[in-house]
Amino acid sequence: MTTATTETTATTEKTATTENARDGASTPSGGASPPRGGDLRWILSILPHRYPMLLVDRVLEIEPGRRLVAVKNVTYNEPYFQGHFPGQPVVPGVLIVEGLAQAGGVLLLHELPDRERKLVYFTSIEEARFRRPVVPGDVMRYEVEILRRRSTYGKLRGRVTVDGHLCTEAVIACATVDR
Repeated sequence: MTTATTETTATTEKTATTENARDGASTPSGGASPPRGGDLRWILSILPHRYPMLLVDRVLEIEPGRRLVAVKNVTYNEPYFQGHFPGQPVVPGVLIVEGLAQAGGVLLLHELPDRERKLVYFTSIEEARFRRPVVPGDVMRYEVEILRRRSTYGKLRGRVTVDGHLCTEAVIACATVDR
């Protein structure tokens, strides 16, 4: 094969993988992408949260029943920055953990046929660690995996990174209830 043929083949394979990922097929990392890149409309169809409490902007990867990767773009306009802390804005740790829980909610609820009639509530937060602050301009990457799951109970491990650096980690337990 010539160099030009090899480059064309590699480009074609990369394009096919990207197109398949957008359609929900497997990605190179083994996960599946949600419909159309997990856009906001898809997230809003799963979670009951709305602005200013919706803390997931986009789902990047999802392995149903196993794990999810999502992001939140942190902007200076977030309402909590007015008082936390003036002149040195920092995302409150409880909201970082809430974002992890919402990402977990997408993972747990997205497959349920009657998800519009369900809510996911925190039942506990364990082993929460805050390693570095999150500030305006950061993109929080939520990585959530299911540790245990029953019909109305779930236990998840979550990590939040910014630019590859660990910011927060926690184990979250939750209950799925009727609305």
